[in-house]
Amino acid sequence: MADMRPRFWEMPLAALNRDEWEALCDGCGKCCLNKLEDEETGEVALTRVACRLLDCASARCSSYADRHDHVPECILLTPTSIPRHLYWLPATCAYRLRHLGHPLPDWHPLLTGDPESPHRAGAGVRGLAIPETEVPEDEWEDHIIEEPIP
Repeated sequence: MADMRPRFWEMPLAALNRDEWEALCDGCGKCCLNKLEDEETGEVALTRVACRLLDCASARCSSYADRHDHVPECILLTPTSIPRHLYWLPATCAYRLRHLGHPLPDWHPLLTGDPESPHRAGAGVRGLAIPETEVPEDEWEDHIIEEPIP
């Protein structure tokens, strides 16, 4: 991650290199929570039921590099794909915020220098997420949570 420019997170998303793009993620784990979409309204509800690859203790993907081999429906965010995914991206997501021209939250690791800061601020899913292997899909509705966390 040595190929990062000073304050790169203030640049347009399309100007970021691969290292900068990856570093923009705050590591909260919210994008890895399963969502339920109302077919009639299109509203998306966030659940605390995590993708089977999310390590709920660390809030990190256990197989990030090859996640699409295990979870083909896992979304690949790019500067051009963000507009299609805005409707479900978490409210505090750095990609969402920067796409909309908003600053990063004060607790973002790029501002604090601490990768634990989202969890200390209560913005991460540690202690909240439960693995999808433990909850039948027809019970996910019982695990809807409000966004943003907290």
